[in-house]
This record gives sequence, structure tokens and C-alpha cells, in this order.
Amino acid sequence: MQAQVNKARRRILVAATSVVGAAGIGYAVVPFVAAMEPSAKARAAGAPVRADISKLEPGALLRVKWRGQPIWIVSRTPEMLETLASNDPKLVDPSSEVPQQPDYCQNPARSIKPEYWVAIGICTHLGCSPNYRPEVAPDDLGEDWKGGFFCPCHGSRFDLAGRVFKGVPAPTNLVIPKHTYLNDTILLIGQDNEGTA
Repeated sequence: MQAQVNKARRRILVAATSVVGAAGIGYAVVPFVAAMEPSAKARAAGAPVRADISKLEPGALLRVKWRGQPIWIVSRTPEMLETLASNDPKLVDPSSEVPQQPDYCQNPARSIKPEYWVAIGICTHLGCSPNYRPEVAPDDLGEDWKGGFFCPCHGSRFDLAGRVFKGVPAPTNLVIPKHTYLNDTILLIGQDNEGTA
């Protein structure tokens, strides 16, 4: 009888020890797994960004930051939009066939609404940030310049839709991020109706 009591007692002790051991392993593993998750700051850095365009003057450029990158929003005038087609023969990819924009921006204006253009403000050559040069025919860019972006690092040129000119170091057009309009004056950059970028 003594042997049966010890076996039962042994089973209870083994089961209790197993439960306590499993709980201890769980408490030890949770911090390691949690450490692999991105921090709240890192998650916020990749979160979509809202941009208020209500005060953006025609012809002006608004800069916002998303994922550590400069985002440009340009309010294009009707005159600026009229110049786009005249640049086509001078461009590497006038129809934006290289997939550097969401499908809804694969059009001549490379935008959802032609009057507003959104792009990542980083040259596709070596990552410099081009200058916004909306003036027509300035002395330093030549009389055929109709406005656009000029990269001071290596001389790449882009038109007012971010399409790259032939014969410059940049190989492709400027990148258009996913974005959507929440209303007439608020843009959400980094997310569209299909989800996050």
C-alpha cells in the first residue's frame, strides 16, 4: 500500500512541477519574442501621413515627411499641365511604363487629380533631393525648360510629372507613393483604398 501512495504522490509532484516549469519557460520566452516586434516608434515611422493641401497655392510645392523620405505635393496650374505633352519626345519613359507609380497614377499627369502631383522627392540616380524649378526658360537650365525638377548633384532633370529627361544620369522617373484623398483638402500618403504601401 505504501508503494501505491508514493506513486500517486510522485505523479502529482511531477505534474505540478511540469506545470510550473512550463509557466516559467513561457515567462522567459515572452520577452525574447516581444523584442523581435518593431517598437511603437518604428511602427509610427512607417504609418501613413496626412497632408493638408487647403492652403497650397497654385504652382507651389508642399513638403511632408513619410518613412524618413521627403514627399512633394505640387499644385499644378493649367499652364503647367499644358506643357507636359510637349516634353514627351525628350523623355526616357513618357508613358510611365516602368512601374514606379500605383496603377491609378499611370496616366500623362501621373496623378489621381491632374492639378495635384505627389511624389517621393528623391532622385532615382544616387538619392539626392532635386530642386523644384517651376520657372520657364531660366538662364541656367535653357530656353526649352518648361518647369520641373533639377538635381544639383549630377544634373538629372525631371518634368512637372516627375518624368526623367533623356541623357541625364537618373535612369527612371521619380517614384509616386500610394496615396488617396480623404476629402478635397486632406491627402493620406502611404495608403490607398487597397491598403498600406
